[in-house]
Amino acid sequence: MKRILYILGFIIISTGCSDFLEIEDINNYSPDLVWSDPNLANAYMANLYSMFGNWNSGADRSSQQIAGISWYADRITISNGDYKDWNYGRIRLINQAIQDVNAGALDQEVKDNITGQALFMRAYTYFNMVMYHGGVPYVKVPQDRYEDDLFVARNSTAECFDFLIEDLDQAISLLPENIPSSSGDFGKVDGSFALAFKAKVLLYKASPQFNPSSPFDNSYWEEAQAANKEAYETLSAFGYGLADEYSEIALDEGNRETVFSVINSYPNKIASWDHGVRPGSESRGPASACPTWEFIQEFPMLDGKLYDDPTGEYYMTDEEFLQNYWKNRDPRFDQSIVWNGKVYEVSGKAGKRQYTSLGIAHELDDFGINPNAGINSTNLDRYTGFFILKNSLLNLTQPEVQQYDVDYVLMRFAEVMLNYAETANETGDMATAMNILKEIRERAGILPGDDGNYGISATNREDMREAILAERNIEFAFEGHRFWDLRRLRMLDRLDGATKHGVEAIAIDEDGTELSLAQGRELASSYSLTEEDFKYQVLQVPRSGVQSSVLPENYYFFPIQKAVLDRNNQLEQNVGWGGTFEPTLE
Repeated sequence: MKRILYILGFIIISTGCSDFLEIEDINNYSPDLVWSDPNLANAYMANLYSMFGNWNSGADRSSQQIAGISWYADRITISNGDYKDWNYGRIRLINQAIQDVNAGALDQEVKDNITGQALFMRAYTYFNMVMYHGGVPYVKVPQDRYEDDLFVARNSTAECFDFLIEDLDQAISLLPENIPSSSGDFGKVDGSFALAFKAKVLLYKASPQFNPSSPFDNSYWEEAQAANKEAYETLSAFGYGLADEYSEIALDEGNRETVFSVINSYPNKIASWDHGVRPGSESRGPASACPTWEFIQEFPMLDGKLYDDPTGEYYMTDEEFLQNYWKNRDPRFDQSIVWNGKVYEVSGKAGKRQYTSLGIAHELDDFGINPNAGINSTNLDRYTGFFILKNSLLNLTQPEVQQYDVDYVLMRFAEVMLNYAETANETGDMATAMNILKEIRERAGILPGDDGNYGISATNREDMREAILAERNIEFAFEGHRFWDLRRLRMLDRLDGATKHGVEAIAIDEDGTELSLAQGRELASSYSLTEEDFKYQVLQVPRSGVQSSVLPENYYFFPIQKAVLDRNNQLEQNVGWGGTFEPTLE
């Protein structure tokens, strides 16, 4: 049952009977009325929950996971609005709630709960701003709505982290420790989420992004380790843990892995996930997010090692792998990716296989340049020969694809675990980091191997750091983590200059000669062609325009937009963008 119902433009909260209460304009309301009525107070807060976002199929386009070149030359400038986060309109609404609720006539328990939610929201909003820009003006009182953030200087980055932790600690003291999925309040911020988020904030504080001169040996790592250990142990005691099946992490709503989720409920609040990931023939337009060949290669094999690791049981050369890439993989690969010839029973079509081969597949699904087709695919600049399966509702028919209403999982326990593993490793506890990686890989279905290490061969801190980063890449596939992980670790050079590729499938006979397209289409119509009935070749994507990523060194902190600086002569621009403000902790 969906418990918080959202309608665009205003929020409706059930009062338990046939009457409903609404706030049509959160910027214009009567404080005396709202903060004296618990239902209207909750409606005000519910309006703010849109800040947590929703499913975004293209969230990892900024990394190598998804096709499309996000990082072209001068993508970010001081003048444009790209990668700027300066949300003082929301801050004013949050600060207004903190101030007004305590002056209202609500019961103290209700006041405390609302104050706790608001304090968390303030910290969450400021954290994103600090993650983008470094220190910002940390305003704690409502400003005039028409002059928000004017004439206020930036706090140092160190001061901002102190204020973040102060707000989060106070929020934790006021919020309920844990809201179970069976509760009518499920979907609201609780102490468990706040504790896990505080641990994430301190992970960032210790990170190389904020400490470039001492990236892994600064004093903040001990503080981060203590907070992440506390979050891991506290949430474990409340029953949080890994879901039994990786494929059900989101689809089994409110399972034990869900630390916090945004509630979706058709028709009131939906997301565009299936609409964005399905092949065009099964959606309402072309897929907007397709996995790259680079990401296909990064999934481990069934033994937990990469395909080109000579010590692996499933070792293959690059050419062998290209012709057999779907075999003996980490089970998360099968649960995350759709490839040519794979059984893909979307829209309730039993036994359906998905094809991408030009001249054989539906024109909204194909990818390739096979000259025998007489025409190139129209999808060469957006497709890769792969589609996303993860988190899809396969039962939705094509006309229903825009009814996707799976709750958006913003934080899950696997992230709490891997954050803890990272801080443990950097503070000398590699054994804890190893145990966490083994637990995640065991859930994934990777074979333990003779040594029981699930393919992990790290023997020092640097190797373990890479193992954790690689695990995050796969475990959080398409969840929007990868670019931010690389940025936090000052590893954007791994994306700078990078290109992206897809794989074309061409149908062949048993002797390796190419099938006629007419015969291929006939066999495909009955789903008789399997993966092995094709040969494969790599094609760069996109085929035209910008084809490689450009990420300069100053992208570790984004600039304050010039329009913001022009409105406030107290603000300084960041170092690296023509200014004097130091956004790091150094």
